Amino acid sequence: MATAAANSASEPEAEPKAGPKAVGEEDEVKAARTRRKVLSRAVAAATYKTMGPGWDQQEEGVSESDGDEYAMASSAESSPGEYEWEYDEEEEKNQLEIERLEEQLSINVYDYNCHVDLIRLLRLEGELTKVRMARQKMSEIFPLTEELWLEWLHDEISMAQDGLDREHVYDLFEKAVKDYICPNIWLEYGQYSVGGIGQKGGLEKVRSVFERALSSVGLHMTKGLALWEAYREFESAIVEAARLEKVHSLFRRQLAIPLYDMEATFAEYEEWSEDSIPDSVIQNYNKALQQLEKYKPYEEALLQAEAPRLAEYQAYIDFEMKIGDPARIQLIFERALVENCLVPDLWIRYSQYLDRQLKVKDLVLSVHNRAIRNCPWTVALWSRYLLAMERHGVDHQVISDSSKELEELRAAFARALEYLKQEVEERFNESGDPSCVIMQNWARIEARLCNNMQKARELWDSIMTRGNAKYANMWLEYYNLERAHGDTQHCRKALHRAVQCTSDYPEHVCEVLLTMERTEGSLEDWDIAVQKTETRLARVNEQRLKAAEKEAALVQQEEEKAEQRKRARAEKKALKKKKKTRGPDKRGADEDDEKEWGDDEEEQPSKRRRVENSIPAAGETQNMESAAGPAGKCAVVDVEPPSKQKEKAASLKRDMPKVLHDSSKDSITVFVSNLPYSMQEPDAKLKPLFEACGEVVQIRPIFSNRGDFRGYCYVEFKEEKSALQALEMDRKSVEGRPMFVSPCVDKSKNPDFKVFRYSTSLEKHKLFISGLPFSCTKEELEEICKVHGTVKDLRLVTNRAGKPKGLAYVEYENESQASQAVMKMDGMTIKENVIKVAISNPPQRKVPEKPEARKASGGPMPSPQTYGARGKGRTQLALLPRALQRPSAAAPQAENGPAPAPAVATPPATEAPKMSNADFAKLFLRK
Repeated sequence: MATAAANSASEPEAEPKAGPKAVGEEDEVKAARTRRKVLSRAVAAATYKTMGPGWDQQEEGVSESDGDEYAMASSAESSPGEYEWEYDEEEEKNQLEIERLEEQLSINVYDYNCHVDLIRLLRLEGELTKVRMARQKMSEIFPLTEELWLEWLHDEISMAQDGLDREHVYDLFEKAVKDYICPNIWLEYGQYSVGGIGQKGGLEKVRSVFERALSSVGLHMTKGLALWEAYREFESAIVEAARLEKVHSLFRRQLAIPLYDMEATFAEYEEWSEDSIPDSVIQNYNKALQQLEKYKPYEEALLQAEAPRLAEYQAYIDFEMKIGDPARIQLIFERALVENCLVPDLWIRYSQYLDRQLKVKDLVLSVHNRAIRNCPWTVALWSRYLLAMERHGVDHQVISDSSKELEELRAAFARALEYLKQEVEERFNESGDPSCVIMQNWARIEARLCNNMQKARELWDSIMTRGNAKYANMWLEYYNLERAHGDTQHCRKALHRAVQCTSDYPEHVCEVLLTMERTEGSLEDWDIAVQKTETRLARVNEQRLKAAEKEAALVQQEEEKAEQRKRARAEKKALKKKKKTRGPDKRGADEDDEKEWGDDEEEQPSKRRRVENSIPAAGETQNMESAAGPAGKCAVVDVEPPSKQKEKAASLKRDMPKVLHDSSKDSITVFVSNLPYSMQEPDAKLKPLFEACGEVVQIRPIFSNRGDFRGYCYVEFKEEKSALQALEMDRKSVEGRPMFVSPCVDKSKNPDFKVFRYSTSLEKHKLFISGLPFSCTKEELEEICKVHGTVKDLRLVTNRAGKPKGLAYVEYENESQASQAVMKMDGMTIKENVIKVAISNPPQRKVPEKPEARKASGGPMPSPQTYGARGKGRTQLALLPRALQRPSAAAPQAENGPAPAPAVATPPATEAPKMSNADFAKLFLRK
């Protein structure tokens, strides 16, 4: 039957050679082509009717379209001549468009849309030779989509007449399945190969194609079923003794794979098989059903989403990567790339998986080649491809690209620089390449690959003349190039120029020059280098000192201006309040009298806060209730005098346990501060923390008069070494806040004692970093900093609440590493924040002037009796009206100068006679 099928399939291929006779030569060619397609498809469909519904539907669709084409061709033969002018006009328009597209492609051969439009027009005009050449050119540059390949394959199949044409179609199928994994192309390939079963080796060819198709897309859960059924139907149609076993094998293989409509396949196997199904097959089938339930959510997500469905494919890939089946991982990557072929990250992830896991040479190199064909603009894909070829031992001639000659490369660099000069600098007055990266790469290539140091030096001279001579990192880059490919004389010359020109980090350049002369120079060279570096650094320090003085003067001016603005605001506020107090009022004097005195006796906010939480006495409550008059109007409220309020506060303070501090135990005691105010039972919570340092004798937390914890305490140890060890717990986080641990020192006896343990002077091996994102952790910053040297210590600066301030200090092993890190990290972007890096040199802190020094200098010194023991507090009320206040000018002179002559003492009663409320009201209303 196989032979008969082959004969029946080959017979119609010879029929179209004769072709129908037509009046016009063009119509005859079209009719012959149409009949050839119709007859070949019809015979193939009739011969292999058993191939399944997919084949029938596809063949019927093609035959119907071909029949329509044939009908149109037949109607064209009998159409009257009045429509010929329309056809000629349309044809002329298409020819002009074809010429335009061909000219466009001659200018830019990488215009994808031009290729597609040209193929469409050539196919419409029936230019078979030209359309074949256009498709061939496009396939050499771009991978073709499934639709383009199927269209090309159908055209070639319809024109295939003999065995040579069939081999040509086979070659096209082999190219098509390499671009993308498409089940429809594999199905078409298998069905077409069935037509050549009568040729030599035809049966083996068909089976080979179907087996390759199953290994490629047989695991496809939604489209793999059609391939399995087509293969089974083909084997069932062949009359051989071993066909039954082959069909059994296909059924069992298919039922062990999770595919859609597995239940129908299992029922079909039960109906087809004469014997009972083995238990092993049933177990594999049940296992596949369980796997299908796991895959269904991802498949349904793909069905519901719209193309390109990248997020859904990414989730599916993550799921397959967790399971770890290489065949399924490869398939899901290929499925995702069909719709997302222009996503470089997806290609990179796929190739990275193949490089690290499968490591199969042909497969790995094939995927890398397809990646650069789809995304040729991605540098990472090219570099990975080169590494993969080197890793798998590809011949060097294949890897090297001899098309780019040296002169072409130099011309490209020159064109790039000219473009930046004309198009960017002259148009926008900005440098398109401020760091001269293009020229640096050009100089590096000339030095390393061409051994042309003269050209490299000329390029670097041009770089320095473009405003880069003041940067140390540019000079050091040039110096490193001379060290690697030049000579010592040019290295010395470059460093001497760098010492004179560098303005950002001259210390580092001087250090590099001295290091080179110490190892390679003579004594004379060393002396010259020392003299030049010392002179240059002295001049730099002088310039920095002047700049610092100028900056300090500017800061002082800003502070004075701010103080003036503050003073002006205070005077304006006082004037406004005075006008408001002395403003006109139409109410009677008695009513004004009551209001003013009521306001004067009102409690201040600080006093109110102290008393509002306390429980009033019974008599006080009664007085408060009787204070309200009829209709809810309030009369004058009897407020307790300050003396009674002080007595209540004193009683509350007596109720609290007193904390006694023994100054003789300061050596075994530490002072702990910045603790959360909300901490309950601080002694119980802090004791386990400090017991790690040694035996704790006592923890004395400090409470306010109301019993609230004030955030600090004293921790007393049994031994002095335990207290010293406890100091290392400084800045330890306790309930989200950094805990401050310092020695217990009486500052009244030791006023010069400082708790700040970090240096406040210039430290050349330590960096100060600002502008860090608040989310940056210590570990992340350390990973960035340790690239430039050995990090001895790293400290993130936080506020008292433990929140980061965006600042950090990084300590390196030596000054050279710190200088290198400054040049590399300054201006770096971390989490969208541009950081600033400099050598640690904190500004000098302003030390408050001591009273003795102020007194000795003759400056004014306020009398402590003026403000009281606690200074000028907001809660101290001036009970004397402002109208009666008299400035006292003799107090300062009596304090610092010679005592004035005693004045005649007058009793206080004569200076301020007693006045009634009405008298006070008249004074306030006086204009």
